[in-house]
Amino acid sequence: MPSLLQIHFNFPREMMGPALTEAALPLAESITREPGFISKIWTENPGTGEAGGIYLFEDEENALAYATMHEQRVLAMGASGVQYKLFEVNEPLSRITKGIL
Repeated sequence: MPSLLQIHFNFPREMMGPALTEAALPLAESITREPGFISKIWTENPGTGEAGGIYLFEDEENALAYATMHEQRVLAMGASGVQYKLFEVNEPLSRITKGIL
């Protein structure tokens, strides 16, 4: 069953927008090679200094392994207050509403 992983954290505002896009290109490419990875939507709010993403993984095991690894990676990039939540995906309803599965 697919698992949705929500990660968010405090991130320096000056590192968002075009600066993040440029700096994170190698990171974006590496994420696509993570075990069980399906998709990611990148999120940022320069007004509140928050960033993160919504991820879809094939299963909970791969999602949790990624969350643990990624927390350390974003802390090294200057993030703080990293939080993550894991959800099961209701596939029948998500297909009706054009969820990425």
